[in-house]
Amino acid sequence: MPLFSPRSSAPLPSFYSSKTLKPSKPFLTTRTPLPILVFSLLCLFIGLAGTLFAISAVRRHQPLPVFRCGKSEDTFRAFYSSSDPRKLGDDHNQGLVDRPKLLGFVGIQTGFDSDDRRAALRSTWFPSDPDGLLRLEQATGLGFRFVIGKSKDEKKMAKLEKEIEKYRDFMLIDIEEEYHKLPYKTLAFFKEAFKLFEADYYVKADDDIYLRPDRLATLLAKERSHSMTYIGCMKKGPVITDPKLKWFEKSGHLIGNEYFLHAYGPIYVLSAEVVASIAAARNNSLRMFNNEDVTIGSWMLAMNVHHEDNRAICDPRCTPTSIAVWDIPKCSGLCNPARRLKDLHKIGMCSKSPTLPPDDR
Repeated sequence: MPLFSPRSSAPLPSFYSSKTLKPSKPFLTTRTPLPILVFSLLCLFIGLAGTLFAISAVRRHQPLPVFRCGKSEDTFRAFYSSSDPRKLGDDHNQGLVDRPKLLGFVGIQTGFDSDDRRAALRSTWFPSDPDGLLRLEQATGLGFRFVIGKSKDEKKMAKLEKEIEKYRDFMLIDIEEEYHKLPYKTLAFFKEAFKLFEADYYVKADDDIYLRPDRLATLLAKERSHSMTYIGCMKKGPVITDPKLKWFEKSGHLIGNEYFLHAYGPIYVLSAEVVASIAAARNNSLRMFNNEDVTIGSWMLAMNVHHEDNRAICDPRCTPTSIAVWDIPKCSGLCNPARRLKDLHKIGMCSKSPTLPPDDR
């Protein structure tokens, strides 16, 4: 009997078959599942976008660093801090002085619709580039900035940012730029200027006057016996109570028929101790009148300051001793300032006459 009989043989395991088997598919397929593919593409897109953003950030101008006190900004010092700090005295990389020492800080009050005035100033006595502004500061001991608030108009703000990027000569303060808020803007200016600069004097000036910085420096360098001093072209006059008139004073009943002695608004000077007192005052503790010059004058009465009347800062024409020229009393500043500034600058007596010592009277 044969050892192996078909009838008595055990059934073959199931994995054996008499049929021809097709080759089985490999365990790892070459097709990537759709969710993994989508996720990979998304990661790639994010990576490329991040790379492009980093490249554009490096190639474009760096965001302007600012010297902040609260929400005020000095765009001039911010420019030099990022480009060449040594020009501002940082020879040993020890950082810039928080409050640079100056003989005087001059804030040229300006607005969003006064770009033609600023252009005229930069083409006359006000330097048109940061290096020129720095040279003027070093030669006179005076720091100069255009002072402006903010606007809710995005187009105005965008236009201002371009001007800042070009000239770097602004001090920005956190207040709405509106004409009827000038007393509040002036208060904000003195407070923030005092925080940003350690000056012997702080000068408020408008953007529609022709100024001789060298002669202003000579005036401020004069020895004075009064530490609390208010320098200006002093005046008195009737209180305007008619709402239809330009200089209407809503709180005129608190003053009486005639204004107290105070300086004309286009330019005046406060000593450091006076500004320190203003900076320390709570905003709502100071009375605000309609007119900015009257408002400041009322604070000066309360502080018992010395009033120094100086007609050289309100001269209607250029003279050998004029410091500030404007069309007093016809206009509060120069009439048609964008044109008049350039006309005055062409006159040798205005722009080229020598600096003279102050009158010691």
